[in-house]
Amino acid sequence: MSCVFCGFPTEKRLLENEYAFAFYDVYPVQKGHLLIVPKKHIASYFDASTEEIIAMHELLHSGKRLLDEKYQPDAYNIGVNVGEHGGQTIMHLHMHLIPRYKGDMKDPRGGIRKAIPNLVPYP
Repeated sequence: MSCVFCGFPTEKRLLENEYAFAFYDVYPVQKGHLLIVPKKHIASYFDASTEEIIAMHELLHSGKRLLDEKYQPDAYNIGVNVGEHGGQTIMHLHMHLIPRYKGDMKDPRGGIRKAIPNLVPYP
């Protein structure tokens, strides 16, 4: 089975550097949801080289600037799912940059904690 991120079309890439690229998520959680992906097929964040992680983080910052200009979000969530039980569905490392907007949730406190049951009550 081929990887959807390997060979991703260059014309759909919004940002790119030597080791990584970024594009809009096909299934966005919010308007402007970006994915940042290493060019080399790497399954896990923990398998990536220092250079690849730095390149992804550089695009994270470039992506934030792009989204700030285009959509003016009020906040952000940043996430990496690792492994099937961590919610990773495409086994090629990818980082989510999710813009957040005032009023997109009634009570956004706790951020990602709302996606999974809490082990302890969140104040």
